[in-house]
Amino acid sequence: MSTPSPLVSRDFRCLVAGISVSGLGSAMTPVALAFAVLHLGGSATQLGLVVAAFSLAEVVTILYGGVLGDRLPRQLLMQGSSAATCVSQGICAAVLVTDHGSIAFLTAIGVLNGCLGALAQPASNAMTRFTVTEAQLPRAVVVRSLANQTSYAVGFALAGIIVATAGPGWAIAVDAVTYGVAAAFFALIRAEAPTTASGERLLTDLADGAREVLRHTWLWLLIGQALLYHLCFGGAQGVLGPIVVGDSWGEEAWGWAMAALMAGFVLGGLVALRWRPAHLLRWGVVLLSLTAAFPLAMALADQLWLVLAGAVVHGVGLQLFSVSWDLAIQENVAEDKLSRVYAFDLVGSFVCRPLGLALTGPVAGVIGTDRWLVIVAAVMGVSSIAALAAPSVRRLTRQPAPELALT
Repeated sequence: MSTPSPLVSRDFRCLVAGISVSGLGSAMTPVALAFAVLHLGGSATQLGLVVAAFSLAEVVTILYGGVLGDRLPRQLLMQGSSAATCVSQGICAAVLVTDHGSIAFLTAIGVLNGCLGALAQPASNAMTRFTVTEAQLPRAVVVRSLANQTSYAVGFALAGIIVATAGPGWAIAVDAVTYGVAAAFFALIRAEAPTTASGERLLTDLADGAREVLRHTWLWLLIGQALLYHLCFGGAQGVLGPIVVGDSWGEEAWGWAMAALMAGFVLGGLVALRWRPAHLLRWGVVLLSLTAAFPLAMALADQLWLVLAGAVVHGVGLQLFSVSWDLAIQENVAEDKLSRVYAFDLVGSFVCRPLGLALTGPVAGVIGTDRWLVIVAAVMGVSSIAALAAPSVRRLTRQPAPELALT
């Protein structure tokens, strides 16, 4: 007897719908923000600092978001964060459309949005487990990721068109609307996710979450690998990408490159629907090494299609790893600590991203943009393969599917 699709669950449909519609708009914002800064006369270093401010705000806030996600109703956090971001993005769009924007303003609104998103992200990641049955969970992880990445692919493609034809402000206005719609979907979720009615202080709750992370060698090891990965790649994508691709083939080309990246995610998700390796992380880290293709193509390619192909390969590899990674966490982490573990995962992955974003412009200016992109590709590829040296990474297996009762 086959397992019913996770989409039969109304709560899961609302969760996926909210995440997807907000992702559609959110995909436009990085493209719009990059060109908003450049249109204001900003340099690569200034663009890096603006994006770094957003990332730093996320890192500072996200651990607190993890604690709240285990203490409060998760759907309430998601709803409130989306509604507040709708307002802040609406203000940002109005300022840009009326030509009153400045780099300082974009930095400030980025900090605010980084904090709002960080408060809800751990709760959002943890919520999947509580909207479906245990048997539906592996497929639910793939479906959620596939829907989200599809919306991002469409959003990136639209971003290049909207920015080129109407300006960055209108792209951010679309993002504001999508967050409002997402808040409405999240308000419809009725799933009862267990929380910890803790009277403990913040640091005590965080220490409990840290102990859960350290209990799993594969978990803290790959969080450390992600730290190095994002230290290098964050600047390659967020700072150098719009400049290198935009200067060579036009602003629309960077939007298409991001759309190709998301198309790779979608393709990887479709593969994950069918391919279910017994070892969750063994093949995952091998495929993760394919992400080196994108920065390598940006450095060496002389035709746009090669850059787009590199972006697709990057997306496929990262998506197949991400599905296995998410399922490994969902299946092996205690329910009442799930939001905090996701918070440590996000912080560990992105804590060095602001530094990488801030330093990418100056470093590339000293050693050369193409040379730095090649170095980034080497770090991404080698660090991924090196994770195979850990037995816990090679041996972690997915949990057997529970047998369905016959009636």
